[in-house]
Amino acid sequence: MKPFRLLLALAAGVFPLLASAAGAVVTTPQVRAELLAHAPEGVAAGKPVWLGLSITHQPHWHTYWKNPGDSGLPTTFEWKLPAGFAAGDIEWPTPKKLPIGPLLNYGYDGTVLLPVKLTVPAGFAGESLPVSLKADWLVCKDVCIPESGEFALDLPVRAATAGHAKAFADAQAAVPRDLAGAQASAALEGDRLVVRVAGLPAAWQGKALAFMPETGGVIVNAAQPEAAWSGATWTAKLPVDPQRSADPAEMPSVLVADGEATGLRVAVKVTTPWPAVAALPPLAPATGVPAAAAPPPDAVSFWAALALALVGGAILNLMPCVFPVLSLKVLGFATHAQDRAKLLAGGLAYTAGVVLSFIALAALLLALRAGGEQLGWGFQLQSPMVVAGLAVLFTLIGLNLAGVFEFGSLLPSSWASAQAKHPLVDSLLTGVLAVAVASPCTAPFMGASLGAAVTLPTAQALAVFAALGLGMAAPYLAASAWPGLARLLPRPGVWMAHFKAVMAFPMFATVVWLVWVLGQQAGIDGAAALLGLLVVLAFAAWAFGSPALGRNARWGFGALALVMAGAALSWALPNLREQPAGPAKAEAGWEPWSAQRVAQLSAEGRPVFVDFTAAWCVTCQVNKRTTLNRPEVVADFERRKVALLRADWTRRDAAITAELARLGRSGVPVYALYAPGAAGPKVLSEILSVGEVKELLASLP
Repeated sequence: MKPFRLLLALAAGVFPLLASAAGAVVTTPQVRAELLAHAPEGVAAGKPVWLGLSITHQPHWHTYWKNPGDSGLPTTFEWKLPAGFAAGDIEWPTPKKLPIGPLLNYGYDGTVLLPVKLTVPAGFAGESLPVSLKADWLVCKDVCIPESGEFALDLPVRAATAGHAKAFADAQAAVPRDLAGAQASAALEGDRLVVRVAGLPAAWQGKALAFMPETGGVIVNAAQPEAAWSGATWTAKLPVDPQRSADPAEMPSVLVADGEATGLRVAVKVTTPWPAVAALPPLAPATGVPAAAAPPPDAVSFWAALALALVGGAILNLMPCVFPVLSLKVLGFATHAQDRAKLLAGGLAYTAGVVLSFIALAALLLALRAGGEQLGWGFQLQSPMVVAGLAVLFTLIGLNLAGVFEFGSLLPSSWASAQAKHPLVDSLLTGVLAVAVASPCTAPFMGASLGAAVTLPTAQALAVFAALGLGMAAPYLAASAWPGLARLLPRPGVWMAHFKAVMAFPMFATVVWLVWVLGQQAGIDGAAALLGLLVVLAFAAWAFGSPALGRNARWGFGALALVMAGAALSWALPNLREQPAGPAKAEAGWEPWSAQRVAQLSAEGRPVFVDFTAAWCVTCQVNKRTTLNRPEVVADFERRKVALLRADWTRRDAAITAELARLGRSGVPVYALYAPGAAGPKVLSEILSVGEVKELLASLP
């Protein structure tokens, strides 16, 4: 087995196809985005220099303002400029109200230019100014698609750059103007924010005004305000969002009069204190559930987390997602059963691969979380490209085990001989592969230890993950060091060829699961693209690596395989990308999770059971079929009028990640019962049983 070399080959072949050169224009099916520059007097200190991203939307598509409203994301810029240069903030043009069903967003359609002022350092004397921009935007119609682009310009310093003067003049005219002499204040009256603005233009008096706060998550954007005029003073009563995310003392806002294209910017001072938000109940330990399954985040000490990680890692070997790698390990035991030294060396190498992989994956997770990413354990399988890469890898391993091809026929002779001289590399890389497959799983005791680990200092957190890896590798290390095991295994013989072929089928079963996971992320077209790619891959492996083919036949079939591979990649890669999440699929008795829905149901006095799950979590799927879908459990939920919510973490979801952290967890599965009047949600163990769920439901009042 050479999984590491296969991964290198995949990376070398696939990733260059995903790269693209930066230019001044990026075009997608939804928008045309272009980086523009305006320097009418050349690039010099004290002279006006403007940059801006012009976005032209296809009909019915839109992007978002700095406050996107009830959904969406604002466009963001990341500049790369020479030393001393500084790009200002986006000077946002006046947005439009974009009603979408019961929601209201703020954004732009048609063509919009987002201008940014550039500050040139004193004494700059270059011949040209290289400018690079990475922009991210969310474009929506019936669905929303996150897009990004990399742009580059090289501006002449001494020559005027004024070809887009009108576009920048129009953009500046669309930026809301500060209203001199205006007095704006707001006060809370019950559940409404009463806004008063005095000193508005005489031409606006009596007209309907649109109120758009720059601070999001404060008011109910879609609500129609009760507005009235009294001379030059406008008053509006705006419903406050019951789950607001900010308590601003001042709310910069934009007012737009009916029939006007450009708004006025006012600073609304809030003169009364904000009331407490109707928050979700705090976390409390479960009753009637093993204490180790549901500790609050601060209840697990470093030493307890180490112990739980060690035990959880050992139990992880019993999880369904690890079974395919077990077959590789069993095959290794059988091969070296009568050579104790090789068996022990292989066990140590495997242990090193597992522990180092857990530490590397944990370090990446902690680094991304420190950078502001809302991620949890198993985050790598939220990427369709990673899922596809694993499917390719397991397909190749299965084909090799089944005898379709031999790696020695594919690799240079020097590589093959190196493998023969260093068999420990395979044991170490099998450990790496085991972690790649096992990481989406969560075993008993793992949830508490991983949840605590992400809150610990970095060194202690990495130690917890190392203990997890050591626990997972411990059974194999003990078995490789125990001479009695070698004597129990049969001696090598013809039976091993049959055993090797049988071990191919767990690999193919894993591929079926991975294709299903990718289908959840990239849709039916993505799953079909991956299946087509795997068929071509199998043909190429046979053509280049089958020992039954002669040299001439291999060259002929190999050339055909290369042509097919190029065509398959060009068709498959565009489809192996995450598709926008559509409406959640209706499942009998279940509805999509949201923190607001939990709060609403709890306020009605109903108990709420939440299943935090993901398509790539095998343990989640097993629990669903063996426990949550059992007729007696479903009947118990119905009899006690328990609301069932499902939080699907198959795709990245910052809200779900935040709720998992609040529950002291960093991965799925997690099961929580929010009971009326309880001190907090009760968290069940990762491996559900019918008895555990029924016992918990029996504790409801």
